[in-house]
Amino acid sequence: MRCWLAVRCFFKVLFNREFANRVRQLSTVNSAEELPTQIPAEKAPAVTKILRSDAVTLLAALQREARLVDLVSETLDGYSDAQIGAAARDVLRDTNKVLERAFALRPVVAGEEGQAVEILANYEAGRYRLMGNVSREPPFTGQLVHAGWQATKCELPSWTGKEQAALVVAPAEVQVG
Repeated sequence: MRCWLAVRCFFKVLFNREFANRVRQLSTVNSAEELPTQIPAEKAPAVTKILRSDAVTLLAALQREARLVDLVSETLDGYSDAQIGAAARDVLRDTNKVLERAFALRPVVAGEEGQAVEILANYEAGRYRLMGNVSREPPFTGQLVHAGWQATKCELPSWTGKEQAALVVAPAEVQVG
């Protein structure tokens, strides 16, 4: 415990002048009797955390690994459906890899579309979107139209860039000759 405290203090003294001065003052005390009875609480240093939205981080990963932004931003005029489909196939496959790695998506309801599903009286409204005749009281029996998706984890890549690049989804690429 004391070793960890010593390591923390070392780095805090190294990077925080005010804290270092306070430690210097304490280290000049000759005996334990001279220690102040109460050390004033240190003001929390102003943390200037560079904020980048997780949404931008996810979008950047989708662009970097799947070129998703390129595909959806492309003007499709002049391309045949076969050309669009061929380009979309790779982007969709790589997008799925990113989503699987970050979220491990699984269906909310295990089953095939068209299958009968019973929704119990105490169902969670966030897990089901009921359509049709929902004016009566549950339980409901219906046909599964879409199984839904739920994340089994959320592990977005961490971003360590500078503030000027916080909103950059993909850097400009320049071929230098």
